Amino acid sequence: MKSPGRKLHRGWIAAFAFLALPVSAAADQNDSRLPSLFEVLRTATAPDRIGFAERVIWIIWHESGRADVDRLMATGIEEMGGGRLQESIATFGRVIDLAPEFAEGWNKRATAYYLAGELESSIRDVGRTLALEPRHFGALSGLGLIHLAKGDEHGALRAFEATLAVHPRAPAARFHVARLRAKLRIRST
Repeated sequence: MKSPGRKLHRGWIAAFAFLALPVSAAADQNDSRLPSLFEVLRTATAPDRIGFAERVIWIIWHESGRADVDRLMATGIEEMGGGRLQESIATFGRVIDLAPEFAEGWNKRATAYYLAGELESSIRDVGRTLALEPRHFGALSGLGLIHLAKGDEHGALRAFEATLAVHPRAPAARFHVARLRAKLRIRST
């Protein structure tokens, strides 16, 4: 009889082998590993598989393939985490200037705008993020939060439902969808 630990160990070995697969020069939203990771999000039921796929997607999304852009991203994230929101907005603006097709640069600036209360600017950058990466469950969920902040519960519900279309087990989106459907008295489909 095989022990469950041995099975789990083999699973992690397979996961790390997956990460070692060759990638394009830019491991951004166009990375060849993403379709299979999104399939895991869509179909998996085991929390560890879902969590692993989500973490790897975020890792890939943060890789621009350019050292200068990646350094700026790290700086902007540090600034945002330290509450220096206007500095982070400017830093992410430089990321966007250098790599306008890098979806995560737009998403990070959208987040900084949201935290700064600049909701219309955040919506604009979320739109650009989603134009580049329609599966960006972080941007979709962020859009839901923006709509909530604006008092638009129907818009929030649509955004959170779109999040679940990509990432069906996203806990925050599931919570918001259930709460908003109950409040708005909308049946689940």
